[in-house]
Amino acid sequence: MLADYGASFRERSQGPGGLTAQEFHFGEFTLDQSSYRLLRGARLLRLEKLPMELLILLVERRGELVSREEIAERLWGKDVFVDLDHGINTAIRKLRLVLRDAPEKPRFIETVVGKGYRFAAPVICKNGASNSQEPPLPAPVEVSPEATTGSAKRGFGSLYRRVLLGGVAVLALLALALLQIRTRGAKGTTQSGINSLVVLPLKNLSGDPAQEYLADGITEELIGRLSNIHGLRVISRTSAMQFKDTRQSVPDLARALHVDAVVEGAVIREGSQVRVTVQLVRGATDDSVWAEQYQREYRSILALQEEIARTIAGQIKINLTPQERGILASTRTVDPEAHEDYLKGRYFSNQRTEDGLNKSIVYFQQAVTKDPSYALAYSGLADAYALLGYRGHLLSKKALLEAKAAALKAVELDDTLAEPHASLAFIAETLEWNWPTAEREYKRALELNPGNARAHNWYAGYLMYVGRFDEGIAEAKLARELDPLSLPINNALAGRLLVAGRYDEALAQLRETLEMDPHFAPAHNRLGWAHLQMGQHDEAIQEFRKAIELSGTDDPDLLLDLGFACAVVGKKDEARRILASLKRQHERGLVPSGAIAVLYGALGDRNKAFAWLEKAYDEHDPELTYIKVGPRFDPLRQDPRFQEVLHRIGLS
Repeated sequence: MLADYGASFRERSQGPGGLTAQEFHFGEFTLDQSSYRLLRGARLLRLEKLPMELLILLVERRGELVSREEIAERLWGKDVFVDLDHGINTAIRKLRLVLRDAPEKPRFIETVVGKGYRFAAPVICKNGASNSQEPPLPAPVEVSPEATTGSAKRGFGSLYRRVLLGGVAVLALLALALLQIRTRGAKGTTQSGINSLVVLPLKNLSGDPAQEYLADGITEELIGRLSNIHGLRVISRTSAMQFKDTRQSVPDLARALHVDAVVEGAVIREGSQVRVTVQLVRGATDDSVWAEQYQREYRSILALQEEIARTIAGQIKINLTPQERGILASTRTVDPEAHEDYLKGRYFSNQRTEDGLNKSIVYFQQAVTKDPSYALAYSGLADAYALLGYRGHLLSKKALLEAKAAALKAVELDDTLAEPHASLAFIAETLEWNWPTAEREYKRALELNPGNARAHNWYAGYLMYVGRFDEGIAEAKLARELDPLSLPINNALAGRLLVAGRYDEALAQLRETLEMDPHFAPAHNRLGWAHLQMGQHDEAIQEFRKAIELSGTDDPDLLLDLGFACAVVGKKDEARRILASLKRQHERGLVPSGAIAVLYGALGDRNKAFAWLEKAYDEHDPELTYIKVGPRFDPLRQDPRFQEVLHRIGLS
């Protein structure tokens, strides 16, 4: 396998005249292919394998557009269960960081919105020896000093952070790791003091990228189980996944996430066997608190996940309620093939794209067909349909009714799962406008799993919709604490602050969000609303346009907000053009009636606005969920008919 890797590396490095290009120089950097290293001047820079591969690809194609599809195939191959958008964005971010390249003023890597990337800097190639003298093979794991030497202090942790290829090497290193674990674990402290932790994405050491979904699935299950504990703050999946394949030290990572401890590990699947190695490391000192290696039949993977979660809870010496002990102790018997479908469904669902959600539904449905008593698969199905309905990719009512049926089945099979209760709450508020049921279900979800960031975020929205601003903002901040690197959760907090009229705090929160990703279109859209509500009309229009440009699509929601802003600042002709476009999309079932009502209201045509509001009411358009507090409805609030609509929806 190492020889194959080196051969493929040489094939893509051919320079002019058949010579092998061993070095590329750009700016102050040297990319040395023969040693698989990147240098700034004489200094060796840390760069992980995937960003290094991406850099090589971009430099080879310098000046040309490299599509995201080409990048995905180069880095992961075809038919691999990986969150490709997240993976590419992470690799680009790490590459820009090491190159000191600013996305807004790029020296090296230009973003072609919605298409891919281009290496823009001049490159000088230095060719190697003639064809008869083959260059030395690159060292596949030598992308940073730590990758080859490790640290005596990190012991096991650095072992599985290397790129391990070949089954024999993997098993030998894991055997050595186990010996080091037990030696190191014996020196661990007996006093915990651990009140918060992050579960890093487990490494897939199977030598098969297609098994990535298994490692991520076990990671997500551990996060979900540990987040059920009330006295423990567990960083949510979205933020944890930002550190996939990280080379940050444990103390640095713990400081960044404000956690006391880190859980890290590795997974190998060989036929019907699965081997999982896990350790709990104290964040401040990088000392091991506990570590262990497990080998089980794959069909018992659920029981293994539960055992690991229970053991970690015991090691941190936290007092558990009887309910928490029951949840951690529960072991479900699930058909192994159904569980595999479930894990693949979660993979695609976590991509949060229309295509990903539709694929996830196929896998969840396969899972419940194979095992009709599998509550988690019904819960996943409910989540996927709910997100599709909310995004408007399907007729909202149809999708949300499918979500409700799946969530009710999940609760019927297992009432201790928090996720279907959160889905039922979301449906009760969005589709049914049944506010008491929504609050009851949100509270039940958070009682079962107080560490569920999405449930806190959704409940924050509910509290804002009914006018309980202080409570809503408090819940939104809890969601951010649990998922500090989630762009949607950070952006949602800014929106809650805007609705409450706390403009300075909202702007500060938006600055933080855009620091994480300057190209995050929803944050620019939210910034447009901030400027609009503060009377800064030119800046508002500019941000709304930027959001549409960055999205790379004709998103009806973003277009609606631009149309609204144009209408209220006097650009009526442009607003009417946008209205005509939205009405055409409405005829194709792509835009709900509430959006048309909003734009007529902004243009001052109240009679048409209320006629379309009536249609939206009949459709149970989710747009009306925001009617009590949403700024889109501000132009209609003084009309007596508005209070009647609020009353019918239950929000008067």
